[in-house]
Amino acid sequence: MDKTAIKQAIIDGKTSLGIELGSTRIKAVLIGENHVPIASGGHDWENQLADGIWTYSLDDVWKGLQNCFRNLATDVQNSYGTALAKTGAIGISAMMHGYLVFNKDEKQLVPFRTWRNTITEKAAAELTEKFNFAIPQRWTIAHLYQAILNNESHVKDIAFITTLAGYVHYKLTGKKVLGVGDASGVFPVDSTNNQYHAKMLEIFGTLTGSSFDWKLPDILPAILNAGEAAGTLTEEGAKLLDPSGTLQSGIPLCPPEGDAGTGMVATNSVAERTGNISAGTSIFVMIVVEKALSRVYPEIDMITTPSGRPVALVHCNNGTTDLDAWIKLFGEVASVSESKIDKPRLYDALYNKALEADADGGGLLLFNYVAGEHITGFEQGRPLFARTPESRFTLANFMRTLLFSTTASLRLGVNILTEKENVKLDCLLGHGGLFKTKEVGQKIMAAALNIPVAVMESAGEGGAWGIALLASYLQKKQGSETLESYLAEKVFAGNAGEKIEPEEKDIQGFREFIKRYTEGFPIERAAVDHLK
Repeated sequence: MDKTAIKQAIIDGKTSLGIELGSTRIKAVLIGENHVPIASGGHDWENQLADGIWTYSLDDVWKGLQNCFRNLATDVQNSYGTALAKTGAIGISAMMHGYLVFNKDEKQLVPFRTWRNTITEKAAAELTEKFNFAIPQRWTIAHLYQAILNNESHVKDIAFITTLAGYVHYKLTGKKVLGVGDASGVFPVDSTNNQYHAKMLEIFGTLTGSSFDWKLPDILPAILNAGEAAGTLTEEGAKLLDPSGTLQSGIPLCPPEGDAGTGMVATNSVAERTGNISAGTSIFVMIVVEKALSRVYPEIDMITTPSGRPVALVHCNNGTTDLDAWIKLFGEVASVSESKIDKPRLYDALYNKALEADADGGGLLLFNYVAGEHITGFEQGRPLFARTPESRFTLANFMRTLLFSTTASLRLGVNILTEKENVKLDCLLGHGGLFKTKEVGQKIMAAALNIPVAVMESAGEGGAWGIALLASYLQKKQGSETLESYLAEKVFAGNAGEKIEPEEKDIQGFREFIKRYTEGFPIERAAVDHLK
């Protein structure tokens, strides 16, 4: 589409808007009738560790959303000479899981406890045993049950519990709903009917008895499937998102989704035997499975696609945060030496340096544990770098080790699926910050998992583009057209991405690194125990 046609589509509201609240960035993507991004806006933010809890304040949520939308509107104005007053549909996505609870007067009862917290070990273990279903520590129900076990006084006053995406969607529309994918990280979902699992709801009810005035089904958001109407933007919601008053109310919204679901959509990984890797602040692999796993694995989550298909998820709390901190440090070194290099060039230069390294990273060891890591049994994290006098300590080896460290815990989880459950995939689709530098992230990930990795040109747009596609599906689907068909035939037709096969020397190099990594767990344990 040329600029004139795009401008007219914006004026006519023939666009779709997706907004995703990620761990370090809130991003908005506006797409045209051909599903291609035509404008974007962003806002950087960070979580805080307050009283031992990883959190974001709700004030920061709205400041960030408003700044993100303002930047998007500015991009539209500068690029096409028109205001962004309406769009065909809107979708809201955010980090999954966590704990957001409110009383009947909509007062927030405790600060937002994000997915990153590893403070629900007892609750998660007990629920996993009672449900015979893996309940990870970051899931909403684990946070709720842990609060009950802790005898926290606020629990009796809960009237509504939701995710970050569900909260924002509610404030924009007045609808207490979740997309099925996001809901499947709140409480287990039965994929036969795409509703909360009835038997497990019953079990939870017996655990809590008559201790509270509320019952769990009464405080959970309702579940909607992709393509179902999820309310419209109210006047109050429009002003919340755009205080300037330009954005019009009445715009339909698709069901709010989690970042796992939007990652599936953004990589066309919603059909059986497809899979994708999301590599950002956290890192995870999602594989749409044909049948249930043979047993419960605490390391493997079972969630769903936005249309309710079962998905095996290996999620690691620690992705690129430590890597980003090191690259920021290298940027400071460049600045004090009066070398001018912008952030994208710095990342590209350092990532590419890793391709010059020894295959195993030169004998270096690095743990990227900024937070706890359940896959490897660490309730807290301590970023740690170690080497022996004989290690080959070069910049190239350090960068390769740094990149290897982002994938190590993930490999240990994926081993369960490939070795114990015999899950086979021809390729995984990658998206997120790790894959922005051409080929490097792909090569590292392919070697780490011993699976070919493909990246599409749209990978950098990530989940914001994914939720924009779900908004477009709400707007444009025809009759009983499935999400799988819509994506395959109308969005990704002929686009399978650029695939990189793992190379044998890289596979062997990573095997040496992962052996060193697992043997180094006592070092990381000592750091957790003694670095307070």
